[in-house]
Amino acid sequence: MVIAVDFDGTIVENRYPEIGEERPFATETLKMLQRHHHQLILWTCREGKLLDEAIQWCHERGVDFWAVNRDYPEENGTQNNNNFSRKIKADLFIDDRNVGGLPDWGEIYHIIVERKSYRHILRDQMGMYEEHHHHKKHWWNF
Repeated sequence: MVIAVDFDGTIVENRYPEIGEERPFATETLKMLQRHHHQLILWTCREGKLLDEAIQWCHERGVDFWAVNRDYPEENGTQNNNNFSRKIKADLFIDDRNVGGLPDWGEIYHIIVERKSYRHILRDQMGMYEEHHHHKKHWWNF
């Protein structure tokens, strides 16, 4: 699976342009996902020296990305290429700006490896299990 991962606010606390403290278990989780053969893309607004610092920070902690701000390592990401799209083509995106915020990295791991929904994780944590009813459910009924 291809997973795009944001840096500021996701892997580290958001202290842009500085690099904040690592969010608990972020790099360990990313390394475990790589061991499960997931391809990780660093997907960040950082550019130039600030991007290089983020890549180095991750490398020092054992996380090397398959690609950075592109779909695959060999992609020519120039604006002059009419076929170039800045939109990353990933199966999943891990970003602190998700609707509902960023789950903790343990939950993220279970969502990806066990293919559970975030809703399922929350229900398990709350001890609530969905009863199967035969009546019509609406989008607002969880």
